Amino acid sequence: MNGRPDLELIARMIPAGSRVLDLGCGDGELLRMLRSKDCSGTGVEIEHSEIVAALAAGVDVIELDLNTELGEFASDSYDVVVVSRTLQNVQKPAEVLRQISRIAVHSVVSMPNFAHWRNRLRLLRGRMPMSEDLPFEWYDTPNLHFTSLADLEPLFAGLGLRVDRRIALDARGGQHPVGNLAANLVASSAVYLLHAQR
Repeated sequence: MNGRPDLELIARMIPAGSRVLDLGCGDGELLRMLRSKDCSGTGVEIEHSEIVAALAAGVDVIELDLNTELGEFASDSYDVVVVSRTLQNVQKPAEVLRQISRIAVHSVVSMPNFAHWRNRLRLLRGRMPMSEDLPFEWYDTPNLHFTSLADLEPLFAGLGLRVDRRIALDARGGQHPVGNLAANLVASSAVYLLHAQR
């Protein structure tokens, strides 16, 4: 396992016995963690090597394009949808959020914060941000969209997604009990527990 601290936090946020859809599941690490909570789940992935790794670990995974094929899932077919470090990689994040709020009332979204103070400092030096949370060179990044927490939260609100909980994290997964303004500066990423207002 990769041991991503945000996945451990997400696993703790999901109630025992939940039906979980993990979009952009990678090698299925989160779904493997959730087995100990008697959760059932399905992973969705597009990268062939990750699908093979997930299947080898006994994770139910299907190959779908999050940009165009989320309509394959029926409304309210899961208890929780997880989008972990994936939303910034899709073509239309707002449409993916609309779809997940249809598929389940509850969702968990984790995102890197491109407005972290170290990223701002790199930009002031004339360089594109790179960090533990953003470990890619500008020409090799899977990220299509770059957002701050201050920009992300109004998007949730505009789509009728209530933030029940936001946990700001440092690069090593340590939690920061900070307010909205400070989180946008000091959090390298954040995990959101969302509730669809239907």
